[in-house]
Amino acid sequence: MDKKSAEEKMSQLEWYITKHCLWQYNSRGWDREIQNERILTKTKQLLCGENAREDDSYADRYYWSEAKTLVEAFKRYFPWLEETSKEDIAEIMQMLKEKMDYTMIKGSLNTELIKEQY
Repeated sequence: MDKKSAEEKMSQLEWYITKHCLWQYNSRGWDREIQNERILTKTKQLLCGENAREDDSYADRYYWSEAKTLVEAFKRYFPWLEETSKEDIAEIMQMLKEKMDYTMIKGSLNTELIKEQY
C-alpha cells in the first residue's frame, strides 16, 4: 500500500475515533498514552485475527471491550478493511496510534496533560 493511500485510510479511522470515542478525552496525558497503546493495539490484533486478550484483569477486559466495539464500527463504516491485508492494517494502525498520540497528547495545548501532580 502506498503512503498516501495508507494516510487517507488512517484519517478515516481517526475521524471516527475523534467523533465517537470518549476514551480519548482522559484528563491525564499518561492515561491517554496508555489507552492509545492498549486499545489501538488490541484493535489491530482483532482486525488481523489475532488473540487480543492478555489476561482476565479488569483493565485488560476494558481495553479489549473498547477495541471490540471499535472493530465492529470500523468494519461497518469502512468496508475497505475487509479487503486490506494484515500487513497493511498493521501499518495503518501504527500510523493511527502515532497520529492519536500527537493529536491527543504531544501536540495538545492543554498543559494540564503534562502536570506531574495531576
